Amino acid sequence: MLPFLARRLALLLIVLLGLSALTFALSHLVPTDPARAALGFDAAPDMVQQYRREMGLDRPVPVQYVLYLRNLVRGDLGVSIMTRRSVIEDLGKFIPATLELTLASLLLSVVAGGMLGVLGAIHRGGPVDVLATAVPVAQLSVPVFVMGLLLLLVFYRTLDWLPYGGRLDSMLVAPPTITGLYTIDSLLHLDGRAFRSAGAHLILPAVALSNLTLAEMTRITRSAVLEVLNQDYVRTARSKGLAEWAVIWRHVLKNAAIPVVTVMGLRVGFLMGGAVITETIFSWPGIGRYAWEGARNLDLNVVMGVTLVIALFYALINLLVDILYSRLNPRVRLS
Repeated sequence: MLPFLARRLALLLIVLLGLSALTFALSHLVPTDPARAALGFDAAPDMVQQYRREMGLDRPVPVQYVLYLRNLVRGDLGVSIMTRRSVIEDLGKFIPATLELTLASLLLSVVAGGMLGVLGAIHRGGPVDVLATAVPVAQLSVPVFVMGLLLLLVFYRTLDWLPYGGRLDSMLVAPPTITGLYTIDSLLHLDGRAFRSAGAHLILPAVALSNLTLAEMTRITRSAVLEVLNQDYVRTARSKGLAEWAVIWRHVLKNAAIPVVTVMGLRVGFLMGGAVITETIFSWPGIGRYAWEGARNLDLNVVMGVTLVIALFYALINLLVDILYSRLNPRVRLS
């Protein structure tokens, strides 16, 4: 296992290095002046020149990239022109919000989509199977921003059941930070009021973000379970007199989990990156909205920082998926 992890981590460093070089090059191809974007387009020319010298923007692009890598090794991603704080500090503030939203949408997708897919496969041809087939088609035809606007129209503006914007009600104070996830931190501090508020604010963006993932989870789970149900070892287990729930739990679900885990590993990275639209619609203070504001304000340090964080998270999730393979399938572990 250790040689495998060493190889994967080495490849991860290579991928991050290549991605940083590509993103840095593309950011400098944008036909704009970062110095004027930072100081304002009405800034005096001497102020702009002084800012270029201070930030190293007057040097050749390869030299700027080498300096960026040197600072990156030290854990310095530069300073945001929007917040005037270090990008590392901003990411430490916004990542927990996106992580909470991603985990909530993933949990909803796995529970609802998994149950619907399993029940549809077990009762193939029945009403539940029709529902498991029709719901994903309807979900895949609705873009995330449309789903978000519909949820706001129905549950916020019309019914007034759920709140809009932010992670907590404006009159509440955020719970003391332990994990950065308001729902978890409020539970750890036994703050029921903050937990209810954080949960209520989380529902609509989590449902909107999980729309496509839930549909894909339902389809993949149904297909995987149907394939396993036709295997000889499942018929043998039934012929031995095992209860149906025991056959499903012990033999079907475990063997059907590998393709499902594969898809979910890929979707987690998609959820992190796809949170840009959801966080913008619901005014959710995460890295998606932070990245959007950075791109809109030509804040290159923010764009670079968010890109590297999402790439790192995506690579680590795929590494975790490969490790789970060895736990789900002994043949993978032996190889």
